[in-house]
Amino acid sequence: MVMRLGLFLLVFMLGLGLTPPTLAQDNPRYRDFLAKHYDATPQGRNDRYCESTMRRRHLTSPCKDINTFVHGNRHHITAICGDENGSPYGGNLRISTSPFQVTTCKLRGGSPRPPCRYRATRGSRNIVVGCENG
Repeated sequence: MVMRLGLFLLVFMLGLGLTPPTLAQDNPRYRDFLAKHYDATPQGRNDRYCESTMRRRHLTSPCKDINTFVHGNRHHITAICGDENGSPYGGNLRISTSPFQVTTCKLRGGSPRPPCRYRATRGSRNIVVGCENG
């Protein structure tokens, strides 16, 4: 019984060692992208949405000039790095083959110091992302 358990653990550990660590969720740059540019189900998509979301995501010290939030399914974003929803765009960049709903927040005024005031623009467009290890 102990021998079988030991053999099972050995096979399990070998399997973990041979599994490539390419899951997007484990990539710090992917998590940073999500924190700064992804909002699955936004509320409002107006100027107040931009101001509160930019503040909540710590993008206002100093005020960021422009930031785009992508809305929708996270799987569709990661699929851009494969043939399922993306095509080459040069270097490690890929462009989505389907459009995404986006909200672009542009800083109003010239001061980079808070309080930051933003103008929201809603739209739908194909997006370009950088891909690493698939």
